[in-house]
Amino acid sequence: MLRNFFTSKSTRSSDKKLEQTIRLVCGFSPSNISLYKQAFRHVSVATEIKDGKKNSNERLEYLGDAILGAIVAEYLFQLFPFKDEGFLTQVRSRIVNGAQLNKLASKLGIDKLIQCDLRGNIPGSMNGDAFEAFIGAIYLDKGFKNTQKFVVERIIKIHLDINEIENTDTDFKSKLINYCQREKKKLNFNLLEEIGKGPKKEFVISVEIEGKEIALSQHTSKRRAEQRAAELAIQKLEGQNILF
Repeated sequence: MLRNFFTSKSTRSSDKKLEQTIRLVCGFSPSNISLYKQAFRHVSVATEIKDGKKNSNERLEYLGDAILGAIVAEYLFQLFPFKDEGFLTQVRSRIVNGAQLNKLASKLGIDKLIQCDLRGNIPGSMNGDAFEAFIGAIYLDKGFKNTQKFVVERIIKIHLDINEIENTDTDFKSKLINYCQREKKKLNFNLLEEIGKGPKKEFVISVEIEGKEIALSQHTSKRRAEQRAAELAIQKLEGQNILF
């Protein structure tokens, strides 16, 4: 009984610190702290709930990805009333790509809140994935309007320079496609494997140029796996003094 008391006391103290952090980051107090705890819980420390499903942040990441994409899309739609769909899509992808989300996670201190047990083998997308899960948690806890207000007022307007992003090319897949078209090289993005099922399913993508495999990447988002594989391919080719 005494052990349960101290465990409960420790949990309450941990929850209080997390609530304070969320209040500082978001400007509001969480109503359901368990959602945010789950948002920062990597699958490596998650426990099984039912039928092999774990209480990790992967489902919240899936939700947050969709919500964040919709918010950014509407913001850009209003900000650039005379730009076409292609322009808007490119700028949105530069805002919600893995590298940008990793930076935002670090700026907000989300990287310090993640619970994991990876023994040094940390995936490059972990911080960005937690950021998306955080957005998913806010959406379930506070609804779309509050989530939209947080993303626009506390993320985009404070931490992002839209003009700079507009003029920065981070669409690695398009960059690689343009290079191969210019050099008349055959390029393929190959889906090698699908690992797992449902929201936890991961896509293994390879980049192949002239029949030679250049790079591999794996992610729960096929689009991001392709972008990361393209980025790795570009880095490899640039290392061989092939300029884009």
